[in-house]
Formats: sequence, structure tokens, C-alpha cells
Amino acid sequence: MTNRTLDGKVALVTGAAGEIGTATIQLLAERGARIVAVDRDSEGLARAFGKLPASAEALSIVADVSHEQDVASYVTRARDAMGGVHIFFNNAGIVGDIKPIPDYPVETLRRVLDINVVGVFLGLKYVLPVMRSQGVGSIVNTASVAGLMGGPHFAAYSASKHAVIGLTKSAALECAGSQVRVNCVCPGLIDSRMLSTIVNGMPVEKALERIPARRLGLATDVAAVVAFLASDDARYVTGASYPVDGGRTAG
Repeated sequence: MTNRTLDGKVALVTGAAGEIGTATIQLLAERGARIVAVDRDSEGLARAFGKLPASAEALSIVADVSHEQDVASYVTRARDAMGGVHIFFNNAGIVGDIKPIPDYPVETLRRVLDINVVGVFLGLKYVLPVMRSQGVGSIVNTASVAGLMGGPHFAAYSASKHAVIGLTKSAALECAGSQVRVNCVCPGLIDSRMLSTIVNGMPVEKALERIPARRLGLATDVAAVVAFLASDDARYVTGASYPVDGGRTAG
């Protein structure tokens, strides 16, 4: 029997052209959600759309999440075209450089913070009023295991993902008592285009030694957790950070 737990809900997803974003819009659509997919990569967005079920109702929007006008516009377009926003996967992000702090370019630091922190903040700023006016909604931000622990040469990325967890908790408390929930996922090493940047030349086999599950995560592993948090099955879950890391942060 097909899982249609999200029938009729509108899911707004940023970073939809990346592996995690693409896997998530596909799964949410399979479960009945109507999709609004946002990314600054128009070609990648078109490829992601090609993987949606033929029956999916979907809208694509090219936007930069670090630009406030772009964010205000994509939220307005989603609401006007679909009648509301019930699920928001606030997912867009970049890794930046992998360098020690003394060698880290300030302009790169600012770009990482602009997308990973300001972009998430702006998404919350414009989606929360829509969900509050509806009286219901689920927001899932993308943090990282780097937001739960430090690591050498990852200062900018780690700082940005710690900030996402802080934003998640603060937003969840602001929504306490309403039917609007805010959580985040914390992916570990995921088999994706970002992987080569994150391991920074380390053989993948060496990286696997740090993962108790002894395998890389898949984008579909993250999508499954997002789909759970988006659903009514998670109606009593808010302010939580869900590691999707094969046990990396369990020790």
C-alpha cells in the first residue's frame, strides 16, 4: 500500500537541486505532497524535477536564499500558487573552504554564513507568518553533525551549522503552544557531491572508520527523516536535532 501520509500538503524545499533536496522532494511527492522546489541552480532544478512522479503537482523557483527579496518572493509565490505552506524544508547550504582558521578567507566565511545562517533565518522569517496564519506547519532545517561537534579546518561550516541548531531551538520556542513545529536534521557523511570537499583528500575508507555503521549515508536516509518530521506522526516533536550519521555522534 502506498504511503500517502502527506496528501494535500504543500512542501516548500530549498536547495532542491542537491542530492538531499532532490531525494526529499521525490519522497514527499510520492507521499502525496505538492512541491515547491527552490534553488539558484536552474539546470539542477530541472534535473530534480525530472525525477518527480509523473502525477506530482510541482512548481520550481530559481532564487538565492541569502537575498531577502528572493526569499520573500519564493514564499509569496508558493503561498499564492498552492494556497499555503504546510511543510518547509529549509535545506540550502554550502561547505565553503576546508582550511585552518589563520588561512581562512574572510570573504568565504561571510558567504558560508550568508547562505547557511542568513538563508535559514530568512526562510524562517517569511515562512513562519504563513504557517501561523494557517494554524499549522512543520519546518525542518538542515544542520549537520558539524553543528553538534567541532572539527579541524571546518570552523566556518561548523559555526554556521551550530547556528542553525540555535535558530531551530529558538524558533521552536517562539512557536510553542501553536501547531507549528520546528526541528532540524544533522546529516553525517552523505554520499554526495559535497563528499569530496568534506573529506578533503582523505580516502573514503579512512573516513568510514569514524562511522559505526561502516557506510556512507544516502540522501534517501536523510529524506526519510525529513518526511517523518514533516508528518503528523511527529506532531509532538519540536526543537529537536536529529542526527542522520550512522552513529558518528553517539560516542
